[in-house]
Amino acid sequence: MLPNRPLTKRELGMICVVVGIVGFVAVLSVDILDAGREGGIGPAQRLALGLTLALVLLGLSLLPIKDDLA
Repeated sequence: MLPNRPLTKRELGMICVVVGIVGFVAVLSVDILDAGREGGIGPAQRLALGLTLALVLLGLSLLPIKDDLA
């Protein structure tokens, strides 16, 4: 059961970092598992990698803000 309290910016930052890292690994694993295909990382994968990195950076910027409500 989820706690009945507001989410802090630090917690939101941790969630963003975790989701961004998991997404980054997932996008790279698609390319690694499909090793028989030629061409490497395509434009859609580059966009997804960029968005996941941006999400990680957003999360890292929220971590220093301790108990402010999100």
